[in-house]
Amino acid sequence: MMKKIMKRKKGFTLVELMTVVIIVGILAAIAVPLYRNNVRRAMASEGAALLGAVRTAERVYYAEHNTYTSDKDALGVDASGNKYFTDYEIVSADEDGFTARTTGTGDAAGITVTIDQDGNITYSGI
Repeated sequence: MMKKIMKRKKGFTLVELMTVVIIVGILAAIAVPLYRNNVRRAMASEGAALLGAVRTAERVYYAEHNTYTSDKDALGVDASGNKYFTDYEIVSADEDGFTARTTGTGDAAGITVTIDQDGNITYSGI
């Protein structure tokens, strides 16, 4: 009786195991780039939040002076608490509008976020 039970026990064949390994490899090859892309987009949202604060400060400045400014000190936006986007620059500013840009550092290196007076945000490097 015991010999019959032992003979019935079967494991996986090498072909079956290799098939599973290949399927898992294909799924990983698809999932990892998608995951990395989503992580970079999440990092870029920090830059968009920073530039949103810059836009708000520019609008307050415009209400008081009837022009936008390229003076970061006049805006008073502090980016030091951010992890990936720790600084910004005012690319251009006059009475008609402004453009501000921030570039990522560390893991977000290569990501650039730009905003204008209308709130149009553009991303590059994602």
